[in-house]
Amino acid sequence: MKTYIPKVSEIQKQWYVVDVADKSFGRQINKIARILMGKTKPIYTPHLDCGDYVIIVNAGKVKISGNKMTEKKYYRYSGYPGGLTERTFEQMLTKTPDRLFRKAVSGMMPKNRLGRKMLKKLFVYDGPDHPHKAQKPEPLELN
Repeated sequence: MKTYIPKVSEIQKQWYVVDVADKSFGRQINKIARILMGKTKPIYTPHLDCGDYVIIVNAGKVKISGNKMTEKKYYRYSGYPGGLTERTFEQMLTKTPDRLFRKAVSGMMPKNRLGRKMLKKLFVYDGPDHPHKAQKPEPLELN
């Protein structure tokens, strides 16, 4: 029996809206990364983009356990002497929650062209509204 490999034209992609208000950051990120890669579908193929589109709303209201809100640090280096920037999780969450989610999800994606293509299907918004109403996204509850 041969292994079934779907053609690119056969892959159907859906749009999902995930509300992350008052939910655990890490658990939500893990499930979102699996949906973006397509691992939740029976036709998953590692070398094809089988994943769906994900819209994250209320990104600024996510919860995190322990003291990570103040102790977890994110570093950025400009390449110049003295160009190291340090921000805590709390600062990232208030100023740029989209970068925070994108950085966390990208850490779980493949580190190649396909991973970058999959990451473009992630949309993060701080409030409850999003401009993707025309795509008719379905609400998705991640438990």
